[in-house]
Amino acid sequence: MRCRFESDRDDVWSALTDPLQLASWYGKVEGDLRVGGSFTAFVLASEWDGRGRIDVCLPPRRLEVTVWEEESAKHILAVELSDEAGQTILALEVRGLPLDVVWAYGVGWQIHLEDLCAHLSQHGSMNLPTRWDELEPLYRAITVAPL
Repeated sequence: MRCRFESDRDDVWSALTDPLQLASWYGKVEGDLRVGGSFTAFVLASEWDGRGRIDVCLPPRRLEVTVWEEESAKHILAVELSDEAGQTILALEVRGLPLDVVWAYGVGWQIHLEDLCAHLSQHGSMNLPTRWDELEPLYRAITVAPL
């Protein structure tokens, strides 16, 4: 996914990495927030409750973490920030997902990124049930199901 924000790259980076800011748009993140460090996270919108490890942290440009609820179901989140025409571009890549749930992660991450946008622009968060219902059929339609 790619998003464009009117915010400065440092502001977007802080919203992604500062636990106090994460708590206002994403969820509760606690732990050793350095490369190699482990953390726990509870995501407000989806009620995802899991753990993670910080693999790459190059402020204010690149963040890569491995996350899991169960040790056998790890996936990687990679975020790259760049500047373009006075805006910040966020590129999110999620790797290692089971194919049958790719659509759900697509919906969830779109909602999270919309919440990040609302946080950065100081507007309220999205209405999750309504937004989920709007996005689910779209993501199911564009996701290839395993045979």
